[in-house]
Amino acid sequence: MTKTPRYLPRFGVNPFVLALSILVLFYLVLPTLIVIPMSFSASSYLEFPPREWSLRWYQEYWNSDAWRDATWTSLKAALITTLFATPFGTAAAYGLHKITGGLKSALQLVVLIPLIVPIILVGIGAFHIFAMVGLNSTLTGVVVAHVALALPFVVVTVLSGLKSFDFDQERAAISLGASPIVAFLTVTLPQIRISVQTGAFMAFITSLDEVVASMLVSGGENSTLTKRMFAALRDQIDPTIAAISTCLIAVSIAILAVVQTGASKKRQIES
Repeated sequence: MTKTPRYLPRFGVNPFVLALSILVLFYLVLPTLIVIPMSFSASSYLEFPPREWSLRWYQEYWNSDAWRDATWTSLKAALITTLFATPFGTAAAYGLHKITGGLKSALQLVVLIPLIVPIILVGIGAFHIFAMVGLNSTLTGVVVAHVALALPFVVVTVLSGLKSFDFDQERAAISLGASPIVAFLTVTLPQIRISVQTGAFMAFITSLDEVVASMLVSGGENSTLTKRMFAALRDQIDPTIAAISTCLIAVSIAILAVVQTGASKKRQIES
């Protein structure tokens, strides 16, 4: 019988690693912890810590037609991006999982190129292509660019779910008369549902938070929220940015909580 190393406590976590992980997480979360209080400041400029508390900048955000239009554009783009990237990414991950040999590695590299190439290059390429077909400053152009950036996240998360799936179940369904599509929808998809939901969450957040590509391909009445935020920071220090950022953080946390709740329930049922 193997013995637990002496430097590890009984619960199996190295105190040094735990402390280091907490410090790293605190370092990553610190900017968020600063932005949220600043959004409730009554000052006319970004101030931390706030001397007076107010909902002034949230009211400024909701009462502004320009900010509301940009928010609606970003939400529409994120939802449509998710609706396209999730099924396409799931299908691509399923196909990549089935392929063997050198072709699999080559195709995976092609799918993951948007994660490897600097986003500015993807944005410039999309801008020139869209200029030729008239998609710049349109919602369609924004969605196409965002789908290209979000697709790899869906592929990676679904691939991780497929690696732990027993494909004998799918083959058994096919042997009993189900078509491959029906077998996938009724047997495979329900069991990798959490991975697909996580991929959809990543696609939504990727689109909602995208700045570089949106700066190049969106414009006019189809300007995204992130583009307008960047322009506001460039022209003046507007505390409304802190209020909008806090709202985006709240949306991201809420969606993540829903996904994690579903994953926890599934683990409880399986156990």
